[in-house]
Amino acid sequence: MGLPNYKNDYITEQEYLDDEKNADVRHEYADGEIFAMAGAKKNHQRIISNMIIDIGSHLKGTPCEVFSSDVKVRADNGKKYFYPDILVVCENDDKDDYYAESPRIIVEVLSDSTRKYDKTFKRVCYQTIPTLEEYVLIEQDRVEIEVCRRASGWQSAFYFIDDEITFTSIDLTLSVLDIYQRVENDEMRAFLATPPSEKSDF
Repeated sequence: MGLPNYKNDYITEQEYLDDEKNADVRHEYADGEIFAMAGAKKNHQRIISNMIIDIGSHLKGTPCEVFSSDVKVRADNGKKYFYPDILVVCENDDKDDYYAESPRIIVEVLSDSTRKYDKTFKRVCYQTIPTLEEYVLIEQDRVEIEVCRRASGWQSAFYFIDDEITFTSIDLTLSVLDIYQRVENDEMRAFLATPPSEKSDF
């Protein structure tokens, strides 16, 4: 499924939850199998940080909370657990301190090793969560954001360097450039080096 350090030993949901509390490396869980989480590039973390700051500020004074990748999401009646890069919870979701069951929006930042996994297997699993309204996939090595919305039948909408995105699930509009602030890839370097009069060509 695109993640390293695959382990074949079957474990129960409760065994996974108990072991994960003390694990040195985070693992995702799917139908009794666990997958170690890989490290991330700086660009990956820059995108997450940008969004956490903007979303967190926007949600102040609301019932909603934003969490980063240390909080799991429970899916498929406990047959699946994932660590999304970002999730927002607006429901009363205090059943467990280590995972959420009622995310409203989930964001994954893609890498070469996880892209297929995030765009196929995770997508299907996430879309079965009744409270989820938007699933967001962000490329780190180029400027491209895919948003799948329940209200649109989970059809993909794509956003690029000059676009703005409205995340309807939390009533927040961000520019793509805000999300990619400080990110270093070829497309961002070319855009930043382009004179303002020519930026409309992007």
